[in-house]
Amino acid sequence: MKLDTLTLWPGKLPGASPVTTGPEADLSKPGEGMTGGKAVIRLGNVSQPELHVYLPSGKRTGAGIVICPGGGYNILAWNLEGTEIAQWLNKQGIAAFVLKYRVPTGALKPNWEGPTMDAQRALRLVRANASKWGVASDKLGILGFSAGGKTAGMAALQNGKSLYEEQDEADKLSCRPDFAVLVYPAYFCDNNLQLQPEYAAMVTKDLPPFFFAHAADDGVTCQSSVQLFTALRKVKVPAELHVWESGGHGYGMRPQKDKPIPTAWPKRCEEWMKARGLG
Repeated sequence: MKLDTLTLWPGKLPGASPVTTGPEADLSKPGEGMTGGKAVIRLGNVSQPELHVYLPSGKRTGAGIVICPGGGYNILAWNLEGTEIAQWLNKQGIAAFVLKYRVPTGALKPNWEGPTMDAQRALRLVRANASKWGVASDKLGILGFSAGGKTAGMAALQNGKSLYEEQDEADKLSCRPDFAVLVYPAYFCDNNLQLQPEYAAMVTKDLPPFFFAHAADDGVTCQSSVQLFTALRKVKVPAELHVWESGGHGYGMRPQKDKPIPTAWPKRCEEWMKARGLG
């Protein structure tokens, strides 16, 4: 159930501003880019990041998850990989927080830094409001898709190291997620399909647990999940990886008649969360 919307930053955005071309808007054209028979809201020109709060109407587990929609750091697939995911989590008794992070940043280097700052700030704002929203401060995770998976992954790989200077009391709180769920995450590998050295160097034994879901025929290579999973397991970080034979990219949770298998990932994720005392 949608409860509230918070402006993320109290003042000027830290880091680089997005390269906008107009006002914030759904940039989809009528009938374009349907997924699972339904339209996708492609939210673009986001210069004022926000956190959208969705709380379960019934029993709550005490867990909370910040959701990072994908969109290639150009747009946000707002309903497909944002609000629909929040509704699923609410049904599991989990508080959900959809992050409207800054885009487009695709032309910036690094393209993930500003969005990851937004993710760190979101985690801190949830912790600042934990008692109000019924979230245990040690059961707060992050979930992302595609470029949002990269954002969520980078927030986890920072392991609590802040990318920006403190702005208010909320920034005194931890920005380390307690777990990370990455669904077809993008951009972790180099051209040789190996984990990029800068990310490999961030993998340490004290990182939070990870869950990965990907399709082997994804044009945004499944090696982003496979290689990061492998690096995590080498240092014994708890991690679970699911790679389906086919399914492509960008399906969110929507069933597709021709590619039915990858949308089983929510069930596997529910099982994983319950095993960790989160669901």
